[in-house]
Amino acid sequence: MRCVGDRAAKDALFDGFAEVAKALASGRRAEIVDLLAQGERSVDEISDEIGQSVANTSHHLRAMARAGLLSTRRDGTRIYYALAGGRVEALWAALRDVAAEHVAGIERLTEAYLGDRDGLEAISRDELAARLRRGDLVVLDVRPPSEFRAGHIAGARPVPISELRRNLRALNRRGYRAQRLEDGYPEWKQTGLPVAVGDGG
Repeated sequence: MRCVGDRAAKDALFDGFAEVAKALASGRRAEIVDLLAQGERSVDEISDEIGQSVANTSHHLRAMARAGLLSTRRDGTRIYYALAGGRVEALWAALRDVAAEHVAGIERLTEAYLGDRDGLEAISRDELAARLRRGDLVVLDVRPPSEFRAGHIAGARPVPISELRRNLRALNRRGYRAQRLEDGYPEWKQTGLPVAVGDGG
């Protein structure tokens, strides 16, 4: 009978925990989690989105699936990947929050990718949901078309980022004031707020 506290057993246990961290130990794999937080994708779609070959993408996906981060389904010859559940989304959100608070330069890198968002007032998910029910605002979704089709805030309109300024000017002339959602679509969906899929609102 093995005694409680056996060193080899403890090592094996914590090595098992570390498999999850190892499965995320690459920027491309983190990007895959962020992408799949928007909705499921085929290997080809993921490959296109992250700018990697299908072979490299498949390698990343298999490693992440072995660690329990992803689930799969087959449709004909295509395999679709999705996050294994809400806990994986929560893990990704926590990882981003820790990085934002403790990793030097993350804010600068975020601004370089998303632009300066300080000029726009943030709106909370609850307030946005309430205003959507009242019908007194327009939600513009500037994510790539594939992300919009995979899932979006119910009632949102897809707008290419290149056309955002023109649309904002038109809405400003009609009396609308631009605000940005405090976080993003994955958090909206995880909270159980209304979502839609496909090209329509």
